[in-house]
Amino acid sequence: MERRSFLKKAAVSAGVAGSAVVPGLVQAAELPTINWRLASSFPKNLDTIFGASEVFCKRVAALTGGKFTIRPFAAGEIVPALEVMDAVRNDTVEMGHTASYYYVGKDAAFAFDCAVPFGLTSRQQSAWMEVGGGKQLMREFFKGYNIINFMGGNTGTQMGGWFRKEIKTVADLKGLKMRISGLAGRTMSKLGVVTQQLPAADIYPSLEKGTIDAAEWVGPYDDEKIGIYKVAPFYYAPGWWEAGPQLSFYINIKEWEKLPKEYQAAVEAATYEAHVYMQADYDAKNPAALARLIKNGAKVRFFSKEMMDAGYKAAAEVLDEEAAKNPKFKKIYEPWKAFRREQNTWASVAEAPMQNFLISANKAK
Repeated sequence: MERRSFLKKAAVSAGVAGSAVVPGLVQAAELPTINWRLASSFPKNLDTIFGASEVFCKRVAALTGGKFTIRPFAAGEIVPALEVMDAVRNDTVEMGHTASYYYVGKDAAFAFDCAVPFGLTSRQQSAWMEVGGGKQLMREFFKGYNIINFMGGNTGTQMGGWFRKEIKTVADLKGLKMRISGLAGRTMSKLGVVTQQLPAADIYPSLEKGTIDAAEWVGPYDDEKIGIYKVAPFYYAPGWWEAGPQLSFYINIKEWEKLPKEYQAAVEAATYEAHVYMQADYDAKNPAALARLIKNGAKVRFFSKEMMDAGYKAAAEVLDEEAAKNPKFKKIYEPWKAFRREQNTWASVAEAPMQNFLISANKAK
């Protein structure tokens, strides 16, 4: 009798448990199939920077059982490289992958989502975005463009570009025609440089034809791919205008709000993975690429102390001038500047001394 009573109770309990589980399974099964397009500002042959989009898209598909697919398109396949922001803003595509400083012509505040001359390193930029209040400030700014932004990779400190001739003093910059983007262009203009913004595909032919005298791009691994060293052999460091340039994923806000919460979580997780992947990929590949470039004729040079000081002074003037006339810029600039000061104080205590010692010890071997 007790045995029959126990079995009856167990059966009822199992039925209740089953009814509690089934609705959850039904809900998962009912998640919609969604297909998006992602417009990149970068060509496919730049496999690390474009590759971040591919890593992101593959992970979203894996996390959603293939029900949410996003197809990445290289620069020019849907929209030109420098029109990705507008394409997302206007819902021509659901999302994009780009460098926010491409759009400083619309508002200089875009630069804080990417790079500012003498700004934050890669680690510092991530710290500012995730913990230091940067994400909240930039999300508020991007809302005005119908976009929600996510970190989408970082190249680490970039090189200072390729020059057809040696640049030893500030005077050598006068009248120099250079491909350079964002607030860095405005800063270099103060030093006498004639600046212009060009997509990656136009850099080599412009140098070859003499349309420009110099160009900055990324670093050894990417620079090697577009062959700049063949027409402008002097390779300068450091790229003080891009200490830690962050790439970003843009999503049209209306499209984002349509997504089920499960898909939003998948997107956010995938952006973090792509962000980490890009930096790691560059750090692993740049040393060998630099060695190959030098073997093939690249001549590595370093900007003089005079040039660095002049650049720092000019950059401060550009930032302060913009803050004085642009309330949106100033709202971000003030806390960003305080964060930079604190970060560099901390770096001087542990990070910089350790790195400098290891560099010196490595050279001594």
